[in-house]
Amino acid sequence: MSERSGRLQSRLFLQREPLTLALLTGSAVLMFLFVVGLSRFYHNQQQSLALRWSSRGSADLQAQKFTDAVSDFRTALLYSRDNYSYQLSLAEALLGEKRTDEAYAYLINLWGQQPEDGLVNLELARIAAGRGETERALRYYHNAIYATWPDDLEIERRTTRLELVQLLLRNHATAQAQSELIALAANLRDDPPEEAQVGELFLQALDYRQALTEYELSLKDGWRSPAALAGAGQAAFELGQYPVAHKYLQEAVAAAPRDTVSAARLRTTELVLHMDPFRQQIPAAERDRIVVRAFAAAGKRLDACPVNAGSTEIAAQPNLAPLWEKLDPQINIANLRRNPDLVNSAMELVFKIERQASYECGASTGTDTALLLIANLHEGL
Repeated sequence: MSERSGRLQSRLFLQREPLTLALLTGSAVLMFLFVVGLSRFYHNQQQSLALRWSSRGSADLQAQKFTDAVSDFRTALLYSRDNYSYQLSLAEALLGEKRTDEAYAYLINLWGQQPEDGLVNLELARIAAGRGETERALRYYHNAIYATWPDDLEIERRTTRLELVQLLLRNHATAQAQSELIALAANLRDDPPEEAQVGELFLQALDYRQALTEYELSLKDGWRSPAALAGAGQAAFELGQYPVAHKYLQEAVAAAPRDTVSAARLRTTELVLHMDPFRQQIPAAERDRIVVRAFAAAGKRLDACPVNAGSTEIAAQPNLAPLWEKLDPQINIANLRRNPDLVNSAMELVFKIERQASYECGASTGTDTALLLIANLHEGL
């Protein structure tokens, strides 16, 4: 081959090389784009399938078809293995099926990822409460109260704190329940049913003053629930605010005639109001009649329950029967009118008899119950 021919071939090769490189590069780019597109298509398909199964799972969960929901969310996780929301929904479906241990495994893993998640903390609190792990439940409940929630934060906080209060009351942790209720009451909306519900919880926690406050807030704008009226009456009754109790109990019984508990409490309240000789602005003649009736009732209580009869607990107390018998001839309308000081002497003995009889013989009924409550009102007499 001549030198000239060799140079010509070299020139032709050099001219074709860029074109070849360009073609190879273009092919590589096209192949890369094809692979990327295929991968994206596959990923989109996976996400579409995951979304389809999770939507089905959400519908089944809403309809409380927990078995179907478990299957749906497990399938969704096959296409989106690390999806936080699907795992949480699966845990809720498992809880619906009472498969607590499996749900717990998912929830504790999710808690490790997002310890501030309100729903995760709430479900863990419920599991701990169900297992009797009260301290752990309290910790998770508090986490949930101050956690992040996807929707209405205040509603979720109130609901969670209500659950916590109910747990504390079931465990007789009255002081803790009162503290949580005070925090709950401070953040209540102006909503009569909610205020009445908190009033009921304060009643259960034996905080009658706060219970009455919440009930009265619920009733202030004309909302009249028979249960709220009965609750307000009970709270006022326990506080010894008998005129207030009478007002609410009257309304409660009128609104719910079958409420026998409120009806009985109303009768006792009326007896207290009618048999208290120390209430304000009472005419002297009526006061004297009340004292005669009360003294006679205490005598009958002594007959039914002789106090100091063999009792070692209150042996140091004087025998009240001779004291009553000695004073009895003096307790009549004429003597009380002439000697008003007899009122205090008579009622002091009545109160002693009722207190000691209640201690030795148990709860009294009717007039004796009213006299015991009046005794508590006038503790220093």
